[in-house]
Amino acid sequence: MKKEKVTIQDIADALGISRNTASKAINGSESIPVDTRNKVIKKAIELKYKQFAYVETDSIIPKNQGNIALFTCNLPNSSHFGSFLISGLEKRISAEGYNLSIHIVRENETQAGTLPNNFEASKVDGIICIEMFDPQYSELVTSLGLPTIFIDCSVDIFCPDLKADLLLMENEHSVYFVTKSLIDRGFARIGFAGDYKHCKSFNERWVGYNRALIEAGLSVDLSCCIVDQDRNFFSESDWMDKQLEGMSALPSAFVCANDFIAVSVMKALKNKNLKIPEDIAVFGFDNAPESRIVEPHLSTVHIYNNEMGITAAEMLLARVKDPSRPYQITHIRTEPIFRESTPTL
Repeated sequence: MKKEKVTIQDIADALGISRNTASKAINGSESIPVDTRNKVIKKAIELKYKQFAYVETDSIIPKNQGNIALFTCNLPNSSHFGSFLISGLEKRISAEGYNLSIHIVRENETQAGTLPNNFEASKVDGIICIEMFDPQYSELVTSLGLPTIFIDCSVDIFCPDLKADLLLMENEHSVYFVTKSLIDRGFARIGFAGDYKHCKSFNERWVGYNRALIEAGLSVDLSCCIVDQDRNFFSESDWMDKQLEGMSALPSAFVCANDFIAVSVMKALKNKNLKIPEDIAVFGFDNAPESRIVEPHLSTVHIYNNEMGITAAEMLLARVKDPSRPYQITHIRTEPIFRESTPTL
């Protein structure tokens, strides 16, 4: 015979706790742990106990605070655009009740295809990847089936195959505009400095540089470009000096993949007693703090870092709410800034 009335004892028995504990949990006693209280309320709803007979679980049980994991192979320093981006990102997800945990992926973990030791996929609602350019490891991350967004990615990843959202700063047109502007100012031999295979952003900048030259009827002269593997740019303190020394003829201008490379080029040019921009003009990308300190001040491309962080957070949160939505590739506008390292018209 069906029991007509559900009691506190029924709830206690179903959960294996005392009647006193169940009663305190129902009445909202602060002495009862939140997890225990939630279990009691959930069981009360399930058994249709008194006032809980007509309520939905989600409407009364507070949701646990969510967790977003940030994966990076290189934690951005204060000069890197990513440091400002993370600030905007963290503020946006915090406003939605999410914590941000940072996981640095070591080289041995990348090579072995293993996740960071302190990462538990079951406790994470979504993943944000910054400075993650290994295609195999990117596939490992997306195979977890968690909502994921990459801020920049490997140049070798075919975007339709990337089971994640992708956010980039606008790269191609801004560098096209910069290179075209230099051509319009009379520069006919323009070199590119940066590993265009390092990441998708660098590759898009290379494409913009190439497009401007081709449209102007100029050919890409690799003899005046520095496009070695990215790690070489950090290998020796005088590495850039050696690259310039090995050129049979220097270009009249350098378009650089980022400001770090541009500043390195400027130092090497000064070591050769060349004047900037009188002898050679230099253009960077990122608008890093160094671009406003180096002499002469570096022409560059401004990235809206904070806005990119907010956009990344909003894209990921939308993916968390609706995992079935089509994957997005989004570019955030950038802005060329002409300073003293390039001549005025």
